[in-house]
Amino acid sequence: MGSMPGSDLQLPEQAIAALQQGRKIEAIQLVRARHGLGLKEAKDRVETYLATQPHLEATMAEAQAASHRGCMMILGALIAAGGLLFYLFSPGARQRGGQSPKAPRSDR
Repeated sequence: MGSMPGSDLQLPEQAIAALQQGRKIEAIQLVRARHGLGLKEAKDRVETYLATQPHLEATMAEAQAASHRGCMMILGALIAAGGLLFYLFSPGARQRGGQSPKAPRSDR
């Protein structure tokens, strides 16, 4: 008894769900665990499956792009916050704000 054609390409439902969310590495890990495959074999199986499912590949690409945009927005916000904190708390901040510190004068 041989395996059905295309049955090699079936992925666990969890792996397909991970691909739909743009998480290809997680899908590969799930395939490895489910079928006891090595990394290369599991990666090849996931990529072969994606090649036969163009709509899923497009969905995965959109999810990855959205994830990257979110990461870039967070990174930009962190950089802006860091710049603001540096500006406010750097040693020259008092001079920039018009409040120059007065050093005590000694006439002796």
